[in-house]
Amino acid sequence: MHATIWHNPNCGTSRKTLAILEATPGVQLTVIEYLRHPYKEEKLVQLFEDAGLTAREALRTRGSRAEELGLIEGASNEVILEAMVADAMLVERPFVETEKGVRLCRPQEKVGEIL
Repeated sequence: MHATIWHNPNCGTSRKTLAILEATPGVQLTVIEYLRHPYKEEKLVQLFEDAGLTAREALRTRGSRAEELGLIEGASNEVILEAMVADAMLVERPFVETEKGVRLCRPQEKVGEIL
């Protein structure tokens, strides 16, 4: 099975999710450090759709500029998505994709749903 994680090495939950993936036998892993290789809009749309989330539900409010940018109250999903493409720190983490689906792995145990 192949798994891709959009990873932030400074995030404890992301590190724990990566450790689960690395410890799972048979998983071929691709790690994308999304702060170095930012998301494309099309990929975010696909990840959100496959995870069953809206851009608002995937918005990282803690430790980001979401409030300062006016994204927490009243911003449309389209505005939030544009902001996420411009600043990857606005995307909650980590997302993991396998052939079984996509999950926002908060908590990290959610990754088991797609392994």
